[in-house]
Amino acid sequence: MIDTENLSQRQKVLFDIIWNIEEWDQVEIFVKSLSKRDRIDCLGLIELIKLSIVDEYSQEKDFKEAKELINRVK
Repeated sequence: MIDTENLSQRQKVLFDIIWNIEEWDQVEIFVKSLSKRDRIDCLGLIELIKLSIVDEYSQEKDFKEAKELINRVK
């Protein structure tokens, strides 16, 4: 889950808009329509979303094979 507690009110609004857009091409169109400042914030928020997805996936994944390989190398 993404923690938006430390975002500014403006960033929370941008985040909600991005999060609720269904298609990536629509996100790109939205971001391109913004001022430079808002575009930079949106790109940071998109990175936050990507990192959250990777983190969530890695917590669900069983890394048994990788752990076994690491233990063999030790």
